[in-house]
Amino acid sequence: MSVARRVLDERPRISGPLDARALVEAVIEALGGLSHVVGEETALLRAGKLKEAMDREPRKTELAGIYMRGVEQVKLNAVALARFAPEQVRRLKAEHGAFQTLIETNQMVLATARAVSESIVRDLATDANKAMRAPGYGPTATVGAGAFARPNAGPLVISRNL
Repeated sequence: MSVARRVLDERPRISGPLDARALVEAVIEALGGLSHVVGEETALLRAGKLKEAMDREPRKTELAGIYMRGVEQVKLNAVALARFAPEQVRRLKAEHGAFQTLIETNQMVLATARAVSESIVRDLATDANKAMRAPGYGPTATVGAGAFARPNAGPLVISRNL
C-alpha cells in the first residue's frame, strides 16, 4: 500500500502512459484494500460480531481517505487518463461498480443490525416499564409492601458481549 499512498499523496501530473497507468493502478489498489475491509466488516456484522466489525473502522477510514484522494487525482487528470490509459480507466470504472454493490450490501446489513438493536432496546424498555404488581382483587388493589409493591422492582441485566 505504500506505493499507492506515495503516488496518491504526491499530486501527480500525468505526462505519459506510464504515469497514467501508475495513477489508475494505485487507485485500484486502494479500492481493493477498502473493498476487502468492507467485505470483512459485512461478514462480521452478519455473524453478529459487532465489536470485531467496529474494530475495522480505523483501517476502513484510512483506506477510504487514500481512495478519495486517488479519485480526486483521477478527476483532475481525466483527459490525460482517457488519452493515455483508456483500458485502465474502464477497469477502474468496473471495480468502482463492484464496490458500489458491496457498499449497498453493507448498508443493508447495517440497517438490519440497527433494526434488531432498536427492537431489543424497545422490548427491554417495555418490559422494564411494566408494572410488577400483583393485581389482587381489583384494579387498584396491591399485595405486599415495600420493594415488592413498587413497579419496576426487578433487576435489569445487560450483556456487554453483544
